[in-house]
Amino acid sequence: MGTASSSPAPAQDAHKESKVVRGLEGVMVAQTSLSLVDGENSRLYYRGISIEEFVGRSNFEEVAYLLWFGKLPNAAELKDFKRKFAKEREISKEVLDIIKKFPKTAHPMAALRTACSSIALWDKKAETFDPVETQKKALCLTAKFPTIIAAIYRLRQGKKPLAPDPKLSHAQNFLYMMNGKLPEKEMEAALDAYLILLADHGLNASTFSARVTTATQSDLYSAITSAVGTLKGDLHGSANQHAMEMILDIGKPEKAEAYVMDLLEHKKKVMGFGHRIYKKQDPRAEAFRGIARELCESKGQTKWLEISNKVEKVMWEKKQIPCNVDFFSASVLYILGFPVDYFTTVFAASRVAGWTAHVIEQEKDNRLIRPSAEYVGPMGQHYVPIQERM
Repeated sequence: MGTASSSPAPAQDAHKESKVVRGLEGVMVAQTSLSLVDGENSRLYYRGISIEEFVGRSNFEEVAYLLWFGKLPNAAELKDFKRKFAKEREISKEVLDIIKKFPKTAHPMAALRTACSSIALWDKKAETFDPVETQKKALCLTAKFPTIIAAIYRLRQGKKPLAPDPKLSHAQNFLYMMNGKLPEKEMEAALDAYLILLADHGLNASTFSARVTTATQSDLYSAITSAVGTLKGDLHGSANQHAMEMILDIGKPEKAEAYVMDLLEHKKKVMGFGHRIYKKQDPRAEAFRGIARELCESKGQTKWLEISNKVEKVMWEKKQIPCNVDFFSASVLYILGFPVDYFTTVFAASRVAGWTAHVIEQEKDNRLIRPSAEYVGPMGQHYVPIQERM
């Protein structure tokens, strides 16, 4: 008594062919004019412009403008935009007070997630669902992310958070607030390149979560909080952290080959290699290879580059798997002074430009995102009163 019998799904469904696509791989669920991830040809475009054209020529602020407004700004527009961007960097005393209460042991991404959400509490127009208003919020939130991240970091170190300097570029100011001193030009350029190259990447997991949240007509802050929480996962945003942890664990170039061979022998993942979309080379990885080489050499830290080169060589000879954006960018962030467990927050400081651009795009042509799931459980069950259950 008390155990209900099960039976298969209804007869009319018995021979229905399953249309489930696990992970939604290859399923088109939206149209976007923001970025094109061309996996077959190993290319990435922002608004139709190949990303290689931005590195060394553009800056993060200009790329954010392109994503939000759909065109490259002229000189006057960019100057005015940078001024507005710098003006929005400061976070309120109320938000800073919340950050000060975070435990020093908190995961940096968890801290960023909560701080991001808290900003909405003091925005009187937080609930306004309108692309023009959202555009203003996008600028505001993107400008604030480095300030939040630096405040979280410095408080963890027992140091006082530094106020943003509106005279500095976005990348320059980020490094200044983290380290308490003005960065050298090459360091500013390296971080700017990182922020540019990670700004958008199609309908990745965190971007999709932002669009799903927006599709319910929830607010921008909820959407970006969803995205931050999604990026926090090991299968999405923390690969650069784990790649650097691997490089540090190897320690010496001469140990690299044996280390990688051991991972392969035990069928463990070598971090920073392979990509879900790019079948050949990740175009961002090529850019970071050169940036890492220049930075490692100029800072006298070529050991990390030598280890990386050895690991890459073994992976190609044994598995023919190319590295992705996370591999060489890991050394770049490390030399720039970011703690390894803060790497994903820097990723978020870049990708927030793309997340917010997707929120704006979703709002302009919104439809609730509501996929279906194939039911594979039992049928023919009945409720059993509790006194009859075994």
